[in-house]
Amino acid sequence: MKTLVLVFHPNIGQSKINKRWIQELSKYPEKFLVHELYKVYPDEIINVSKEKDLIESHDKIVFQFPFYWFNCPPMLKKWLDEVLTYGWAYGSNSGYMVSGKKITLAISAGIDEEEYSPTGKYKYTIKQLTAPFELTFEYVKADYRPQFVYYGMEFKSSADWIEKSVPMYINFLDSI
Repeated sequence: MKTLVLVFHPNIGQSKINKRWIQELSKYPEKFLVHELYKVYPDEIINVSKEKDLIESHDKIVFQFPFYWFNCPPMLKKWLDEVLTYGWAYGSNSGYMVSGKKITLAISAGIDEEEYSPTGKYKYTIKQLTAPFELTFEYVKADYRPQFVYYGMEFKSSADWIEKSVPMYINFLDSI
């Protein structure tokens, strides 16, 4: 079964790494379904029924996004609020449609990994800063997997640095 990659990038045209990851994933349509939310919903009005159908028809789901302001893009939060609803994702005998699905995050981070540490400039690790995602997916009984984070895009955004990430990302997705 294909892996569903939900891409939340508010300005993919200006992206370097997320755009490159999407290009690579599109080479493997038998393995990955790439769903670019800001492209599909430029007005940010989410078709909740369509999103639920996509989730129900995939066993592996990846949330791909750039990490900025120590969080996710706003549409990802909106997606979680509108799609993971009571009675479908949690809270009743008819809920838990996400239960058992392998879910993970794929994050591009501008800052170097050392800065995201207890002794670094930002005091917290990305894992700590993304703990609400882990709790959310555990709450809906998904099989939350370790995340993929590629650091340093703000200072190391050379073509070589970006290309180095591509096989790492594909291998990560294949290992889910």
